[in-house]
Amino acid sequence: MSIKDEFQETKSELRLASLYQWFERAVVLFLTLLIAIVVVAAVWTLSLKILFGLVLAGGLDPSDFRVFQAVFGMIFTVIIALEFKKSLLVVAERREAVVQIRSVIVIALLAICRKVILLDLNETDALHTLAFATVILALGIVYWLVRDSDGRREETA
Repeated sequence: MSIKDEFQETKSELRLASLYQWFERAVVLFLTLLIAIVVVAAVWTLSLKILFGLVLAGGLDPSDFRVFQAVFGMIFTVIIALEFKKSLLVVAERREAVVQIRSVIVIALLAICRKVILLDLNETDALHTLAFATVILALGIVYWLVRDSDGRREETA
């Protein structure tokens, strides 16, 4: 399909869109722009902290667990923001009114994993550790079930 044909198709779809669909699309695009700005700012800040705060200042000690915890925490924050932006773009491009639950589960898994990475096991009791493990296991099972049901739905279609 040529770009001209795609443009014509999009133009005809937009003419048929209701006021709410226009509003929804505008909000999603605005949120995507905001998340993109946050991602750029986070990557810039992360780069400056790693380059000037750790490498040039001599603070990057491979044996210092706290430094690696902080760096990986910042990296996971950027990854979570990127996944959130991607899920917003999927919503903006969708043709159905269903939000992709897999994206929400992946974002939740990433957030919990970030928390576990930043967790200081010396200061955390066993009950909290068990709670994190249970949440990760439950989200993993839900993701597997949703992915499995999506696969079965595609096979029947």
